[in-house]
Amino acid sequence: MERETFKGKRVIVTGGSRGIGEGIVRAFAGEGAKVAFLYHAADAAAETVSRETGAIAIKCDLADAVDAERATREAVGALSGVDILVNNAGICQSGLIQDLSLDDWNRLVAVNLTAVFVCTRVCVPEMVRQKSGRIVNISSIWGLVGASCEVGYSASKAGVIGLSKALAKELGPSGITVNCVCPGVIDTDMCASYDEATRRELAAETPVGRLGTPADIAASVLFLSGEGASFVTGQALSPNGGFTVT
Repeated sequence: MERETFKGKRVIVTGGSRGIGEGIVRAFAGEGAKVAFLYHAADAAAETVSRETGAIAIKCDLADAVDAERATREAVGALSGVDILVNNAGICQSGLIQDLSLDDWNRLVAVNLTAVFVCTRVCVPEMVRQKSGRIVNISSIWGLVGASCEVGYSASKAGVIGLSKALAKELGPSGITVNCVCPGVIDTDMCASYDEATRRELAAETPVGRLGTPADIAASVLFLSGEGASFVTGQALSPNGGFTVT
């Protein structure tokens, strides 16, 4: 049987200049998709990803709902439509709840949850018109089980799961699937604050014996975006190497 590819598919990825998002952009581009990605501030990284993959880079601040909508519409226009939306962009902040300011909380929710709503709302009419589409939202293992000292991050990522499950029921009759990917501990900039001892400890606590990579998460995203997952919707898939916390 011929291997499934994404040749000609129009893909939008938020937060595509680094880390997991970069891995997703590169994976889709490598499968022949036409990709546009949103990014915030990493101009040099975005330029490199764009040059090496042919993807279209669009700068915006996803914490600003107006700018998020503008950039998503620009991406849809540049691709002449959209078949797959990957809401990947996210930020985190660690600390005790009493040290989390209201401004901090609002920014976490704006980027991690509200932007998912805004970008999705732009793309859904296009998908409904063509009676097909794939939406994959990147949550986190902490959205499933919560993390001490990451109340804002955990809550916003749990919201992404709830949004995805509800939207899957709403859009299923239109031929659109909506799923979540909830990564475990992934070796990206978000782990940069961990010292080497902590990283070794996290790898040791992961049954497969290593931290995850952006390519690991991209593989899950591609699966959920493909025809082989046409009967999969409303699910929260957690590629985590067996790392579980209850």
